[in-house]
Amino acid sequence: MIEAFLVPENTVVTAKGDGLALDLGTASTRVFLLNLGITDIIEQEALDVSIQGSADSTTFDPKAVAAFPQKFYRGESPLLLDLSTKPEVKAIRAHWEVNRWGRGTETPRFEFCLTVREVPHEILAEANRGRN
Repeated sequence: MIEAFLVPENTVVTAKGDGLALDLGTASTRVFLLNLGITDIIEQEALDVSIQGSADSTTFDPKAVAAFPQKFYRGESPLLLDLSTKPEVKAIRAHWEVNRWGRGTETPRFEFCLTVREVPHEILAEANRGRN
């Protein structure tokens, strides 16, 4: 079962960037719960976080396989990532864009982390039973 950081705890960013690649080879369900945790910000700025996929763990498609809604405040946000219909995606990574406007410094600053946890078969089976 996969459980990892796509962006380590207490990561501070001031410009767009990418996290490290996470190989999904050991995943059995290919359904993941992502959790974005923003721990520090300055006012009048926005953070966009998306998930990019790769077939070879080296070249990542710029078109995201998932994206969080734009964030402006501290807090946690979950997102379900279902790759069960995308067998070509062998690895994922986080990509972020930052923006700042208004008075004061023009440089944005966010402190955040992003975790990924594979959803176990038992939970998926239970959720599917609830739909029927």
